[in-house]
Amino acid sequence: MKTLALVTAVAATGHDDDLVPLLEACADAGFHPRAVAWDDPTVNWARFDAVLLRSPWDYTERLPGFLAWCEHVDRVTHLMNPLNVVRWNTDKHYLADLATVGIPTVPTHFVEPDAEPMEALSAFLEAFDCAEFVVKPAVSAGARDTHRYARDQQFAAGNHVARLLDQERSVMLQPYIASVDEQGEIALLYFGGRFSHAARKGAQLAAGEGARQAPMALGDILPGKATQAEEALAERVLAATARLRQLDTPLSYARIDLLIDAEGQPRLLELELTEPSLFFAQAPGSAARFAGVLAEQLADGTVRARMAPA
Repeated sequence: MKTLALVTAVAATGHDDDLVPLLEACADAGFHPRAVAWDDPTVNWARFDAVLLRSPWDYTERLPGFLAWCEHVDRVTHLMNPLNVVRWNTDKHYLADLATVGIPTVPTHFVEPDAEPMEALSAFLEAFDCAEFVVKPAVSAGARDTHRYARDQQFAAGNHVARLLDQERSVMLQPYIASVDEQGEIALLYFGGRFSHAARKGAQLAAGEGARQAPMALGDILPGKATQAEEALAERVLAATARLRQLDTPLSYARIDLLIDAEGQPRLLELELTEPSLFFAQAPGSAARFAGVLAEQLADGTVRARMAPA
């Protein structure tokens, strides 16, 4: 019987609502799943036929160590999603890559650690005529260290940018997309390259505040129905990712988070290929669908999307 490691973290224990349904669905699909923490030094990863990243949610605080662990796993077994994708997706500079090939993303200005904070912020506000904007680190999860500011809060925002830069972290500046306050975000879930379901997430940032939810909480999540335009954009994002990362087999999973801009068009907010919540509770049968895809990939040998060297 094939064995699959479902990777979490010691710090995520009890927070991953997808884990138990997936363990049960994998067992029903005919292979042996085991939940293990990536930061457990006693685990022999070579004993598994494949390793699936699920909730290693503390990786943002120790990214070099996490990527080194991923490299080790990739040497001794099959990493899902593949190393080439994980390296790229754990830093939100990937948004710039996708924008370069024509994907409509939420406009993003990156500020690097050697920049002067107030100069960078002033340049952003001059370039974007926005009433509100968001400051967040390029490596983050669960809206950690993310804050929404009004245009007249430049001093506070500049201090936020400075704190992040002082920690040698790249910073993202984005106009705040006002539609999220009423419509939220739409998340589209794909398993093995096939659309599974959608979920709608409530706004996480109240005016003048940081994230309402804890880093590993799900917040307000409801079943969602994607529009034709949203599905079309999600397909474009997946196709662009395959070209950029030189993949010739589908990713095991992908979550594509979209917002609606002032013109009523969808834009990519985030592409989640490393550790997204999959919202099984909002879509009955979705855990079984995912387990079925994993069973197919384990059975036919496509447990790893082939790639160019990272």
